[in-house]
Amino acid sequence: MVEIRRLSRAAAVASLAFAASTAWAQFPDRTITMVVPFPPGGVADTVARPMAEAMSRDLKQSVVIENKAGAGGAIGMAHAAKAKPDGYTVLMALSSYTVLPEADKVLGRTPQYQLADLKPVARVTADPTVLAVRAESPWKTYAEFIAAARAAPGKITFGSSGNYGTMHMPMAMLALSQGVQMTHVPYTGAGPAIVGLLGGQVDALSTGPASIVQHVKAGKVRVLAHWGEGRLASLPDVPSLKELGVPVEYAQWSGIFVPAGTPEPVVARLREAAKAAANDERVKQVLGTAGSPILYLDAPEFQRYVDADAAKMSDVVKKVGKLE
Repeated sequence: MVEIRRLSRAAAVASLAFAASTAWAQFPDRTITMVVPFPPGGVADTVARPMAEAMSRDLKQSVVIENKAGAGGAIGMAHAAKAKPDGYTVLMALSSYTVLPEADKVLGRTPQYQLADLKPVARVTADPTVLAVRAESPWKTYAEFIAAARAAPGKITFGSSGNYGTMHMPMAMLALSQGVQMTHVPYTGAGPAIVGLLGGQVDALSTGPASIVQHVKAGKVRVLAHWGEGRLASLPDVPSLKELGVPVEYAQWSGIFVPAGTPEPVVARLREAAKAAANDERVKQVLGTAGSPILYLDAPEFQRYVDADAAKMSDVVKKVGKLE
């Protein structure tokens, strides 16, 4: 009798599992929204558009972009975290994803989302940010730039996508490392911050190569250094900060997430589509030309990467402290 009950329970569990998988077998059967938590023109948007197009082809359903900017990306990320966990809302996040909940704690407020609210699908890119100034600026090298910052504390201004965001953190790390003061000017995203640089409203900024390389080629912007290792394929003449003896390193990664609780068959299908898109020759060409080559990680490896990044950036946020 006991054995019969055990077999009955096992059969029931198997039946439920089969029913659940069957329920999602037709996924997707309608349009998917990819939330980009920044305005058009920044790194997240630059990566999201070709990825969404390629994923649409693989999924045979449209993947449409929804730019939902504000609060350094927190508004869009929180929106995605609170979406129905059915796979029809996905998030293209940047590395500020691991920073903003910790920043909220430092500010003494409830985080708009927690890391556990979202589940990784795939990392797409991981670019070291670059230190950019206008071509007509007086600084031809990183040494000249940092010397000017030391000589006039607070005089040099830098733009960003918002407090604690992916453009703010590398500059904060640099300032802390070098013992200099610069004035932070937050914008609503990378696009507006770059417009501010080009228009002379700020003196410098740190951003991903994909959002600035076109202005370098046009002769409007000069890049003095980058936060990675070695040399960048898109900017081979630009030294890394480590090469210059500055012990700071930062990568502005982009990755796809879904709300926690999204069924595993759905996550698996999205992983397949993301991998296919990352291997698509058109996507690789577009992002490579933009200066943001594919550095794909599937969900398990991406989860480990996110965990390590969150631990490192938590320490940086605490050192930066409370910002008004």
